[in-house]
Amino acid sequence: MKLLNVGFGNMVSAERIVAVIAPDSAPVKRMIQEARDGNHLVDATAGRRTRAVLMMDTGHVVLSAVQPETIAGRLQSDA
Repeated sequence: MKLLNVGFGNMVSAERIVAVIAPDSAPVKRMIQEARDGNHLVDATAGRRTRAVLMMDTGHVVLSAVQPETIAGRLQSDA
């Protein structure tokens, strides 16, 4: 199992990531709210601004303060 750093010492399983998306659009904001309401949201921003949203294959949604491009680069370098 490979772990991916999503900022501030927080790690997620790289194999379980389905998508890394920007949090700007209305559908993504709606998805975040639905995950929050359903207790499937993991906030790994440490109080900072959300810059990337990670969708997991378990149905969880992870918020990160790291840019999506940075996360994608970390995924590429781990492969």
